Amino acid sequence: MLKILNEYYYLDLDKMDEMVNLSNKNKSEDNDDDEDEQELLGQQISVVKYDMLKVMIEVLMTENEEVDEKLGPKSSELSIPFKLAFNTLLNKQIINKY
Repeated sequence: MLKILNEYYYLDLDKMDEMVNLSNKNKSEDNDDDEDEQELLGQQISVVKYDMLKVMIEVLMTENEEVDEKLGPKSSELSIPFKLAFNTLLNKQIINKY
């Protein structure tokens, strides 16, 4: 494993799927007829949430600034988009400490 910002982190793929998937939320509220109808329609996702997750993860993966491992997230060398994406994903539990 690689140490990132003096900690070990991972992306929770199940949490991402749960966040963007709309059909899971609807199944708990609907009856059997609507469940059959949703199976025919396929998976439904929130395009806005999907695109935002995609952009934030892309920002994290493409950051190429040198990071002072001792300062971690408090380092002033990190870009504002990186800090915002990292904090948002951490808050939404998409990024978790290992």
